[in-house]
Amino acid sequence: MAPYESDDTTTAGEVEEPRAGRRKAARYVVPVTVMGVAAATIGLVPALADSGDPDLPDITAAQLIDKIAQSDVERLSGTVKITTDLGLPNLGGLESGLLSGATGGGDGEGGEGGSSADPSGRLTELASGTHTLRVAADGPDRQKLSLLENAAEYSLIHNGKDVWGYDSASNEVYHATVDEADAKGRSAQQPPATPKDFAEEALKAVDDTTSVKVDGTAQVAGRDAYRLVVEPKQSGSTVGAVSIAVDGETGMPLKFTLTPSSGGSAVVDVGFTKVSFDRPDASTFEFTPPKGAKVTEDTEQDGDHGDFGFDKQQRGPKSEEDLAKGLDGLRMLGEGWNTVATFDTGAGAGLPTEEEVGGDLGGFLGSLGDQVKGDFGKGTVFSTRLVNALITEDGTVYVGTVTKDALVKAAEAGK
Repeated sequence: MAPYESDDTTTAGEVEEPRAGRRKAARYVVPVTVMGVAAATIGLVPALADSGDPDLPDITAAQLIDKIAQSDVERLSGTVKITTDLGLPNLGGLESGLLSGATGGGDGEGGEGGSSADPSGRLTELASGTHTLRVAADGPDRQKLSLLENAAEYSLIHNGKDVWGYDSASNEVYHATVDEADAKGRSAQQPPATPKDFAEEALKAVDDTTSVKVDGTAQVAGRDAYRLVVEPKQSGSTVGAVSIAVDGETGMPLKFTLTPSSGGSAVVDVGFTKVSFDRPDASTFEFTPPKGAKVTEDTEQDGDHGDFGFDKQQRGPKSEEDLAKGLDGLRMLGEGWNTVATFDTGAGAGLPTEEEVGGDLGGFLGSLGDQVKGDFGKGTVFSTRLVNALITEDGTVYVGTVTKDALVKAAEAGK
């Protein structure tokens, strides 16, 4: 079937009318969680298979969004890829170490830095490049993800109250136990982990500044799927379009692609290359530490072990009020895709300028960001292909999926 547009270009007013505060908060959460998944959790991905246009019944955007909402798939297995290209600067591997340290990851030796099998450190590898994974799930209590490496494999397994991480390269094991309350807390805090999660978060950010349409069909992992396209109507956003491949039978998103307004390759590309909705064998989720393996017990139970995105309880972005509790005076500036979040770091001062530091270190800092000035004073803009962040000299942060110029204008207007 040839690509088609639904007979109506749907906006949020035609699909759903969320509260203004929640919508603005969602707009902020989407770019943050996209980066968060790339840096610290699980993602799934390939390119849409161009194997012809499946002949599926016509459907409107509103109907397809409802089909996604009604999808209740909890059992599956398959092979996936994740490709992330945020355009982060090449620091010779230093960025991976910084991300690992920021998330409490291990140092690979099992010493003071923790175990190399700790998922909070290992999954930072998904922050850039292309990775192949195997995934399996049987409801909210049993999931498994394996990150395939050269001659090695890292596996993360959730089976009931047990969470296991195993690094075959170092023969190290991470173990934690969780109760029902912990599981609910994790699901409330988790960023998106599957194409379905990404899709739901993106659709919650839809408002009347957004175009949503059905743009033909495609095949993903051998499944016939509709293609839903979400695009900002405004200029100034770094988001070009979000494309979601939705399984025609189950309504489950099989692929999520976010392309930047600047063009080029996708920033985040998430989807299945092979998938089955049959229940995986129970043995898939069984794990016994190999002989001689070093086992590290996590006694803190801080809720960062991950639920692979299949626990639906308390799913969704936090409200603007909830986000503000964790950040000093969080405010939202602007509207729609040009919304910028701002908050005070509490430090009373921003990063030192290149002139203040001087020498090689000053040059290094200057290479990481662009010096800007305006009604807010002076500051530094740090950019990726998706998110731009401005830190001013008084320690105020402005961040959003907007261009550098739009960010500076927002900071001037919000001062």
